[in-house]
Amino acid sequence: MSDQRFGGSRFQDRVMVVTGAAQGIGQRVAERAAAEGARLVLVDRADELHEVAAGLRKQCSEVIAVQADLETWEGAEQVVQAALDQFGRIDILVNNVGGAINFKPFTEFTEKQISAEINRSLMPTLWCCRAVLPTMVAQGSGVIVNVSSAATRGIHRIPYSAAKGGVNALTASLAFEVAEHGIRVVATAPGGTEAPSRRISRGTPEPTNETEKAWFQAHIDQTKQSCLMNRYGTLDEMVAPILFLASDEASYITGSVLPVAGGDLG
Repeated sequence: MSDQRFGGSRFQDRVMVVTGAAQGIGQRVAERAAAEGARLVLVDRADELHEVAAGLRKQCSEVIAVQADLETWEGAEQVVQAALDQFGRIDILVNNVGGAINFKPFTEFTEKQISAEINRSLMPTLWCCRAVLPTMVAQGSGVIVNVSSAATRGIHRIPYSAAKGGVNALTASLAFEVAEHGIRVVATAPGGTEAPSRRISRGTPEPTNETEKAWFQAHIDQTKQSCLMNRYGTLDEMVAPILFLASDEASYITGSVLPVAGGDLG
């Protein structure tokens, strides 16, 4: 199927793995890639993933759903093997898993909370890049699009910022290493995003007092103040650059992190 609003058939018959596909940016990436002919491997650890996959199948899309914990080496390997078993190759990997859990000054974070943020927002991208590379090297082609964040320069989510800074470094360094194999590695850095209410919780605890409410509000205020457009972006405004970078239209771009935050460079 094709949708001219979204660029026609840039992904016709391309095998695209999309992580964090059960909601939000990941789900919209999958929907728009399907409209442009992609063969999809949708990945999440939430049961809601199967609803997304079923909806796309009704649109005649080739899609499989793989439930996996991408905070582990084994989970990433499971996804790659499932994709190869179904389609025989992987052309594009969109690493979208991540998201801040806690919003408060760094001195308020515990050891376990810091580890949880790194495991959520850096390790899935690291594991999935490692898992997919042997296949892409063997076929002599491939694109990895990492979803970073403009919050690499922000307040009240420092471990998350550090994790996404790691994603940026991974993108730049891995691009150097694999360019000779015909593989591009790129990233976007989204800012604040207007999205439907989350069906799957990030695990963020509800504020229990006025101080905690103020900490949470402060990161929202800072996000908007750092944005020249003074607003959150839409899902489609976040997804369009991801799909551009994944497509042949970006064939001479690698190692770059593209800010998508209304002027906030992160």
